[in-house]
Amino acid sequence: MKVKMQDYIVKNKQIFVGLEDSKKTWKVAVRCEKMLIHQAIMPMAYCNLIGYLRNKYPECAIELIYEAGFHGFWLHDLLKKDGIKCVVVPPHTVTEEKTNRVKTDARDARRLALNLENGDYKTCYVPDQERREDRQVSRTLEDVQNNIIRTRNQIWKMFDFHGIPVKFAGKTPTKKDIRKLREMSIPEMITLSLKSYLDLLELLWEQQQQLRNTLRQLTKKEKYKKTYDIVHSAPGIGWFTAIRLVLEWGEDFSRFANRRRIAGFVGLTGSEHSTGETVRRGHLSGLGHKRSRTWLVENTWVAIRKDPALLDKYSKVLSNTGSKKKAIVATARKLVGRILRCVTTSQPYTLGLIATGCEVR
Repeated sequence: MKVKMQDYIVKNKQIFVGLEDSKKTWKVAVRCEKMLIHQAIMPMAYCNLIGYLRNKYPECAIELIYEAGFHGFWLHDLLKKDGIKCVVVPPHTVTEEKTNRVKTDARDARRLALNLENGDYKTCYVPDQERREDRQVSRTLEDVQNNIIRTRNQIWKMFDFHGIPVKFAGKTPTKKDIRKLREMSIPEMITLSLKSYLDLLELLWEQQQQLRNTLRQLTKKEKYKKTYDIVHSAPGIGWFTAIRLVLEWGEDFSRFANRRRIAGFVGLTGSEHSTGETVRRGHLSGLGHKRSRTWLVENTWVAIRKDPALLDKYSKVLSNTGSKKKAIVATARKLVGRILRCVTTSQPYTLGLIATGCEVR
């Protein structure tokens, strides 16, 4: 019987599979014994992938790695269910040669397989399916809110383009003010366009309210309630922000070993470019969870008016740097550390504590 060299190499051994996904195809690269033994391209369907792994490597211990992206974590769930170890990594943490100037999906698959074999990767936290589905409500609500802002801006642009003056009692028009626009005496074609925009706004407002009501119900869900109550006890954190943070960060924050980890995840750490004796520290790195960072910074402006400990932090940094932005970011970093401490100790937030209680140094 003729035995293929590849079959001899991988039989009863561990293989490492790097997978690079796109919208229509998957590229895979397979390594074993420090060698690249196979590459393949297949249509993006799970039956193709699992069939390839089972038929080609039936007696092997298989590990597969892919980058988190627009396909989410469903592939991880299916592979885990079928007994295949799967590693999901954040795209920005995957290492490669400094001199590399060529990027293709096939090269990416080979690089991932090599990183997996060498253990040179950082894993991505994979939330369970239930929380991913609940979290989608929060993310969909954010999209709806952005569409509301976009539609309102389109109305103002249309008025400006046609020289139609519009005045409101306050600086920011309310829903009531916008609904009154239907009563304006303007040209017929402009009225038709305005009606389309206003009808769309009415639909978006209705969807916004439905999604907010659903999020309100999630605050009472047993899975999140304990952590939600603690996060909600923090100054400046209302129910809306609290439930969104729990959905994004997890039910118990156990994924964060310390305050530096959670600050890095949120993106409240600064960038640094240092070499030798030269140290250069810059603005925020731009990495991390942008949504959480935005919510926390906004809520920290409220928190410093309620918690003397946070106000003390803000004042010191402001005095040292003269920058309100640096001061509020440093205070937000302190706030998130205190929240982490409170959740891990199952204690509600206590105002004014500087050296004890929920304080995290």
